[in-house]
Amino acid sequence: MKATVGELGEREVLARVLAGLGSAEAARLGPGDDCAVLGFAGDAVVTTDTMIEGPDFRLAWHDGFDLGWKLAATNLSDVAAMGARPTALTVALAVPRETPVELLERIARGLDAACRELAPGCGVVGGDLGRAPVVTASVTALGDLEGRQPVTRSGARPGDVIAYAGPLGLAGLGLSLLFAEAADPDGTAHARSLPGLRRAHPVEIAAQLAPTPPIGLGVRAAEAGATAMMDVSDSLSIDADRMARASGAVLDLDAALLEAGFGAQLGASGARVPVEAMLTGGEDHGLLATFPAAGTLPDGFVRIGEVRALGAESRGSRAELPTVTLDGAPLEPRGWDPYTVRLPGA
Repeated sequence: MKATVGELGEREVLARVLAGLGSAEAARLGPGDDCAVLGFAGDAVVTTDTMIEGPDFRLAWHDGFDLGWKLAATNLSDVAAMGARPTALTVALAVPRETPVELLERIARGLDAACRELAPGCGVVGGDLGRAPVVTASVTALGDLEGRQPVTRSGARPGDVIAYAGPLGLAGLGLSLLFAEAADPDGTAHARSLPGLRRAHPVEIAAQLAPTPPIGLGVRAAEAGATAMMDVSDSLSIDADRMARASGAVLDLDAALLEAGFGAQLGASGARVPVEAMLTGGEDHGLLATFPAAGTLPDGFVRIGEVRALGAESRGSRAELPTVTLDGAPLEPRGWDPYTVRLPGA
């Protein structure tokens, strides 16, 4: 019988969790004290994200390792989007008393594996354990700008090239498959069909459950002169709209460039990713960036459009700023919004 967190208590649970974690290169003092101590070469960036069982993940689909991986990946991509090198994570986990300790151990291993593969040198340096009605995780990620200026979402200028790096639209397709084939009619997730789904749709399911954003390309983009950059978590159309509004410009996406650059991501399956899925699917955590037209895009980035000037008639109010456009036509931003989207069974 598997031991639960309630049976073992905090001290033993913490010892088992820490056993699955490696160290961070930036840590002068790691887990075990009131605070960790980190060393930075330049200014630091910091971001926090919370994931809650139900609206953000289903344990029937995510085993502990995948969940830990996703917790790390989704935060590392935010650091990369600022042009920083990820250095450390802190992780707070709150779970029901009857949660098997093995789940927390596997979460720790997933966190550690994602750091080692996606952001070598980064690691978990501390956190907290608590009790909650459902599994709840909050991750804070820190990064080092190493003397560079941060790349914000507000720097896109007319004439800049719009580019994207990483998977696009796959995670959203994976989520649709999971709800269609691994959930009851009321939306309750189950694992009965999961092995078959992984075999039939490995790319889409992996993109949803354990995304692999191009973390190292954040620094490369900054060094290549990116004028604006952000992580695409809610959808390309929503996040491009955020960049457009922050920059006071229009982001005009090109359907043909999207199709040419990302349509064939499913490879051997022979299927192609629809442009609609690229525009509205969330959780790929790729990097959307803009670059001066005269420069060369860093390897890994694909051109998908051009920044255009905001019309004079729209400059008076932020509320009147346009959304992104697709081939010059207005495009309504659609994707993930935690306050308006209702997932089945959540």
